[in-house]
Amino acid sequence: MKRITLGQSDLNVSEIALGCMRMNGLEISQAAKVIETANESGINFYDHADIYGQGESERKFAAALKETSIKREDILLQSKVGIRYTYYDFSKEHILSSVDGILKRLDTDYLDVLLLHRPDTLVEPEEVAEAFDALHSSGKVKYFGVSNHSPYQVELLKKYVKQDLVTNQLQLSVMHTGMFDASFHLNRKGHHAIDHDRGILEYSRLHDMTIQPWSPVHGEKGVFLNNEEYPEINEKLKELGEKYEVNHEALSIAWILRHPAKMQVILGTMNPERIKNYSQASGIELSREDWYAIYRAAGNPLP
Repeated sequence: MKRITLGQSDLNVSEIALGCMRMNGLEISQAAKVIETANESGINFYDHADIYGQGESERKFAAALKETSIKREDILLQSKVGIRYTYYDFSKEHILSSVDGILKRLDTDYLDVLLLHRPDTLVEPEEVAEAFDALHSSGKVKYFGVSNHSPYQVELLKKYVKQDLVTNQLQLSVMHTGMFDASFHLNRKGHHAIDHDRGILEYSRLHDMTIQPWSPVHGEKGVFLNNEEYPEINEKLKELGEKYEVNHEALSIAWILRHPAKMQVILGTMNPERIKNYSQASGIELSREDWYAIYRAAGNPLP
């Protein structure tokens, strides 16, 4: 498994991470198997959020980790805060209390990375800065970042926050390509030219923020792999899977990793076999022609 540096940090992270949103639905023994499989596949980074399973996913992870031989110091833990039941909350009080809850559920003294989950339009960035200072100085959080934030939302936070924002977690898959589409169709009238992502790809690269793609195998109709609703992309992935001599599922991840932005893909599966399949993506170097062939097979036109 290849490693990359997460933003402007000293964290050496696997370029594929495991997202633990669905871990609350597993038995402890099943969760332990998932963690062990990820570890054996070279994954050292685990993504959480306090909202996942209302905290149960973090509790299950901590309990399952104890059933393995993996030590806390050998893995990196990330979690997210800011989503409450019917609203978003980036207040200082909520950030601090949320982190205390996360640390308790994960049974750890610190988080390697803390993200603000979804933008709170009522955010007072001075409060965020105070919360981050308290968390950093106490040793509870090493690094900070955001999730689903636009360039100007990041800039607003950076005006007040002292710490580097090392990552932005964003939706991206071969069936969800908005951050690529608008640049191809610049100055054209079609709907592909609409910039829903506000230049976040280029912004992230310019400011050394690692993009963490979430839902990397999802489209509008669910998981697109082996889904009869997505015949063209599956046909192309299977064809190229034979060419690169890997499971075709891995190519959906390799397609993202091929981008020179050096992203870190967040897997959402709790299936050990799929974790193994997806992990084959690390090390695959898709040719430029094959990258664009996959992009077009997903129904994305080029002008």
